[in-house]
Amino acid sequence: MATTDRQATTPALAHALSAAERGLRVIPLTRTKLPALRSPHRDDPASGPCRGECGRFGHGVHDASADPARVRALFAAAPWATGYGIACGLPPHHLIGVDLDVTSRTDSSAALRDLASRHLFTIPPTVVVLTPSGGRHLWLTGPPDVAVPNSASRLAPGIDIRGAGGYLVGPGSRTRHGVYTTAPGTAHLAPAPCPRALLRLLLPRPRAPRHTPATDGAHGRGLVQFVLAAPEGERNTRLFWAACRAYEDGIGPALVAPLAEAARTTGLTEREARATIASAARMTGHHP
Repeated sequence: MATTDRQATTPALAHALSAAERGLRVIPLTRTKLPALRSPHRDDPASGPCRGECGRFGHGVHDASADPARVRALFAAAPWATGYGIACGLPPHHLIGVDLDVTSRTDSSAALRDLASRHLFTIPPTVVVLTPSGGRHLWLTGPPDVAVPNSASRLAPGIDIRGAGGYLVGPGSRTRHGVYTTAPGTAHLAPAPCPRALLRLLLPRPRAPRHTPATDGAHGRGLVQFVLAAPEGERNTRLFWAACRAYEDGIGPALVAPLAEAARTTGLTEREARATIASAARMTGHHP
């Protein structure tokens, strides 16, 4: 996947610059697969949360960039970096990483095949990265208005998901256990769109309403309440999930206005809410 960069000072930087050329946002990593730059606020426990607003490096995926000059600056600040991380959930790819772990007790590949069989989806040809332990990372893309959360073994044992706020170790990275490489025949591919059925499995599910009869009206109110209860950072994701459920259950058109109003209450704009609902309609095979 990487191309030789004569101006790169380390192999890690060369691979990171190659990834950046494809629009992937990267950060330097250590041999332990952790961000190479420590937080500039680590000695100031009184400082509030910072996602890079201070202008300094050391904010993990919030430092990630596809700009070659910034990538070089990041690696210049961390000359000990032996690899790079690729931030997920960011434009233009909105990357979703499916991490298939390999242990003596789990067969994550078989678990994914079982999920695909039960939920009627197939993984399209896409970039596959081989890990030193024998695992695989599948690169998929998601809709721009949906934030897929990170999870560990929630989908199935041995299957971790890297979504918004997470990162994947990039191919060419050297770690304590070996080098990450691109699987033969996949380096030239672009990350494939995440299948609709799999995307729905990756999104959070609403809690079942208590003491509520199972009627269409009650179900619709439950979906609206699910959106109203969205914390900051999950507003689009919850709205998208609720709209998908509504269209799948045949009450999508009737819930467009209530869901949009609930989303506006949480802080989304009318335009953002309508765009997310329309995306859910398309995702479930309906015309918004």
